[in-house]
Amino acid sequence: MTVAQTPPTLGLVLAGGLARRMGGGDKALLRIGGVSILDRVLERLGQQCSRIILNANGDPRRFASTGLPVVADDLPGFAGPLAGILAGLDWAAAHAPEITWIGSVPGDCPFLPRDLIARLHRARTEAGTPMACAKSGEWRHPVAGLWPVMLRHDLRHALVEEDLRKIEVWTDRHGVALAEWPDAPVDPFFNVNTPEDAARAEEIAAQHVEA
Repeated sequence: MTVAQTPPTLGLVLAGGLARRMGGGDKALLRIGGVSILDRVLERLGQQCSRIILNANGDPRRFASTGLPVVADDLPGFAGPLAGILAGLDWAAAHAPEITWIGSVPGDCPFLPRDLIARLHRARTEAGTPMACAKSGEWRHPVAGLWPVMLRHDLRHALVEEDLRKIEVWTDRHGVALAEWPDAPVDPFFNVNTPEDAARAEEIAAQHVEA
């Protein structure tokens, strides 16, 4: 499945993490190679999706420069990435009913693939599953995934009634395909969790201009 054949998909950037290992703040706003991680993510995802929204909690004005809708979790406390995915699914149902798929990405991955959404769709089509997620090398990346809007009620039940928090427990119930990438010379799903990661990302950006 090529980019041109990809079904209309809403891009969801999960930018609401607590960033404890970075000392707090928004990892997505860190600059790598002179550009914020968020801007790098949006530049890549914008070529692949019909629309993009951000999932983040707290004051949405810190992302005002993007001009994008900022959707907060509607579950109490910090329920993790599944709560952000649910917020995106609910937003799509209410504001973009013509779109039946969401492609989510973490807001701390500066080198995301430019064919991510197309390859996720191809993987789930070939496997006959309703969902797909990325894998690079030996590691799965469940947050870099493809989600059907029609499963939003089931996800809300799992979060609210079962207190489920692990993405892979829920996706395995329905079936999830893997779209695979090599992790060298650059892992496209390298994420910035620590100051050391940020320094390494600067090195990667300097050494691999196309990353």
